[in-house]
This record gives sequence, structure tokens and C-alpha cells, in this order.
Amino acid sequence: MGHPRIIVDTNVIASALTSATGANREVLRCCLVGLAEPLIGNALFHEYESLAARPSVNSRCPLPAKERDELIDAFLGRCTWVRITFRWRPNLRDEADNHLVELAVAGGAAAIVTNNVRDLRSGELLFPEIGILTPAVFLKTLRRRR
Repeated sequence: MGHPRIIVDTNVIASALTSATGANREVLRCCLVGLAEPLIGNALFHEYESLAARPSVNSRCPLPAKERDELIDAFLGRCTWVRITFRWRPNLRDEADNHLVELAVAGGAAAIVTNNVRDLRSGELLFPEIGILTPAVFLKTLRRRR
């Protein structure tokens, strides 16, 4: 059985950068060591870039700037690029989150890992084969797979 393909929402990355412990940081570790395969597309890449430049995140990050940038670069290096050729519009509460579902469908993701489960489950167009999981729940499912 292969490692699960996942979408790591920007809010998970932000939380992982601002805390040296916890489920968000552990999701990053799992991706870095190859226990999960993070997927990325244009829109998510630009969100990650924007996040890396936010003073509100950087000022709370326990890592020095160089190490923070290396961590983000290492994570991006583990991501599999997915080209989205068909746009799905699940009509989520936050229009800016629709691209996560599109990426998950295009990349055959098992889950979208997010701290915003409620909004991502609110769409009119549902994909039951794609889990919408908090980092803690994702880690539990990952442990059961091993």
C-alpha cells in the first residue's frame, strides 16, 4: 500500500511554522520523511509563498529565518505537482478554498488536511472519497495504515 496523497492546507503550514510541537508540525514531518505525499498546484503554491512572507507568521516562528525558509523549501521539494485541467466548483463558504478540492480531485488525494474542516465540508458538490481531516485525525488514520 502506497503512502497517502494529501493536500496540506495553508493553515496547517502556518500552525506548523508557529509551533515546534503538535499535530500540524507532525503532518509536515510525515511529508518530509515520505509517510505522506503532499500534492501542490499553482494556487496552493502561491498561497504557500504568501504565507512565507507574512510578518504575523514569521514573528511567531521559533525557527530563525534561514531555517524557516529551508523547512518550507524542503516541504515544497517533497510535493508532487498536479496540473488541474478541469475546474470543479464545490461552492464552498469561502470561494478561496475551492481550489483545494479541485487539486484533491485532480491529484487523486485521499484527504485534505486542514484546521478548517467545517468550511471545507460545506460545499454543494461533494467528493466522499476525499477525506476532510484535521491534522490530528489524519495522523490517527496514518498510524492505522502502518
